[in-house]
Amino acid sequence: MYSFQRVSSGKLYYYKRENSTLEEDFFLRTRDSLVPVEVKASNNKSKSLSTLIGSEKYPDIRFGIKLINGNIGFVNNIYSFPHFCAFLLKPFLRDMDR
Repeated sequence: MYSFQRVSSGKLYYYKRENSTLEEDFFLRTRDSLVPVEVKASNNKSKSLSTLIGSEKYPDIRFGIKLINGNIGFVNNIYSFPHFCAFLLKPFLRDMDR
């Protein structure tokens, strides 16, 4: 079962799978893909993001996006962007759909 959990400090919601450590900050939808998005304070590994991308249970998740305090990059089907580039995600995904 999947649920959205509310963080106690306000009305911030995120995805968390019950009985699991799998959680995700946001999802974006394109015409062909569901895109998980994580927001990280640094460029640490993203276990949940890698799990979603690699799982056969989620065939419409082919890549993910990580917003970090760092540089642009692409490793293991995860695009990394600096936090300040978040406003460019919509045009980036639109171009990927072409």
